[in-house]
Amino acid sequence: MSATRMRFLSPRNLRLVHRAPRDFLGACSGRQPGGPSCSTSLTSPHSVSSHMCRALSSLTSSRRGLPKEKMSENGISRPKVLTLDTMNPTVKMVEYAVRGPIVQRAVELERELSEGIEKPFAEVIKANIGDAHAMGQQPITFFRQVLALCSYPELLNDNTFPEDAKNRARRILQSCGGSSLGAYSPSQGIDSVRQDVANYIERRDGGVPCDPENIYLTTGASDGIVTMLKLLVCGQGIDRTGVMISIPQYPLYSAALAELGAVQINYYLDEENCWSMDINELQRAVNEARQHCHPRALCIINPGNPTGQVQSRQCIEDVIRFAAKERLFLMADEVYQDNVYAEGCQFHSFKKVLFEMGPEYSETVELASFHSTSKCYMGECGFRGGYMEVINMDDDVKFQLTKLVSVRLCAPVPGQALMDLVVNPPQPGEPSYNSFIKERTATLSALAEKAKLTEQILNTVPGIRCNPVQGAMYSFPRITIPQKAIQEALEKGQQPDMFYCMKMLEETGICLVPGSGFGQREGTYHFRMTILPPIDKLKILLNKVKEFHQKFTQQYS
Repeated sequence: MSATRMRFLSPRNLRLVHRAPRDFLGACSGRQPGGPSCSTSLTSPHSVSSHMCRALSSLTSSRRGLPKEKMSENGISRPKVLTLDTMNPTVKMVEYAVRGPIVQRAVELERELSEGIEKPFAEVIKANIGDAHAMGQQPITFFRQVLALCSYPELLNDNTFPEDAKNRARRILQSCGGSSLGAYSPSQGIDSVRQDVANYIERRDGGVPCDPENIYLTTGASDGIVTMLKLLVCGQGIDRTGVMISIPQYPLYSAALAELGAVQINYYLDEENCWSMDINELQRAVNEARQHCHPRALCIINPGNPTGQVQSRQCIEDVIRFAAKERLFLMADEVYQDNVYAEGCQFHSFKKVLFEMGPEYSETVELASFHSTSKCYMGECGFRGGYMEVINMDDDVKFQLTKLVSVRLCAPVPGQALMDLVVNPPQPGEPSYNSFIKERTATLSALAEKAKLTEQILNTVPGIRCNPVQGAMYSFPRITIPQKAIQEALEKGQQPDMFYCMKMLEETGICLVPGSGFGQREGTYHFRMTILPPIDKLKILLNKVKEFHQKFTQQYS
């Protein structure tokens, strides 16, 4: 724990206890990584009274969900209906590393900096999440123009907007109830947008047909993924549904499976071969899983998150054959399909490869694929736009899928409008085309440069090894942690890479996510960092990581 944190209870800062008891209690109760126990923290000359400690201990209990009796006006005690013991137990199993404890501490540090508390750094750099605009990436002008016009149609009379943006806005508004983005859409999504998505997929896949009836517009890709998992999960005991996910994985998958009470089946990507998929490893995983569950689905992220690999066409063919042989439902997370940087790498959609393999596979293998407005060159995370396409789904199940999405009425309509612009951007000859292509190319070129820079700088550090960042928005380097540091971390009840990342945050202000939050082979340690910061800030970040690792290694050697 830093000296600054130990000063938290000084008279100068006691006012924070009343305003932010959660933070004080985190330090006092040991809930913050590396924090002392309550008795330890109260041995300083500036300790609070035992009465305050008892009061705060009581508050801690209630914050932790323990039953706390409350006296009503007539003196009758009423324990809480909802406590940790009575809540849905599967929710307690959910973890989401990219917004976990280390990010919560980063937010605290930002607040402390704003209050003038001295730190060994001037700002917190959050490299934990793929939030492009938060990292400084600029929105695509055409997209924002059309969304502005759709949101406030009075602007259609403004001559400063290009005519193609106005035409696109009129078309979208005509498809909305009452010509307003504020109206509900059909549950499956706006019809014209689903048609545009189908046309986009046909162009992308070289003419492979796409039926708009197979398209569902979603609240980002995450919504579609969780919806499909809800359809897949059933059974009890040895018949409980098992879902195969890659390790390392994006924590959405493990969190959703925990909440649904499904069995997580891990298959490990091959780090020595740039995080490629190995069919022998898939076979091992499914064979072992059949001893205790019923494997029903196989999830693939391509390009990869957090690992940044781009799978080859041959690999995708092998996976499809494997899924057919083992009778597995395929789920292809393809939200980074425009983020491909490495020479010789190319994005191949699972659907295209499936259909090119012939009717034996294209007419039998069940596939759901997902895309989003949040990544690629768009980075429009907050609009929560996305789609999924389902292939070879049983008609009766498809009816149930439509019913399930109907319960939530519809995906956000502004997000649907944005998805339409992504799949139907300005065309050659239209007023906005040249500026659109210029902005799109500049964004993707900058990401490619940052991917290469990240790999190069990290690989100059003894004890850090970074595979090529072939695609997506992240690097997932392997780090060597000295045995003394591993021992100290375990004594504190922390994973060694969490200990490493928390220490980096406290000393440098850099917020990364430990590899243990994504899964990794036993005995190996990693962290995930986004490549999204502007190039100048990324260089600062990478050099700080380099300096920290060297200092950390020396300290614990």
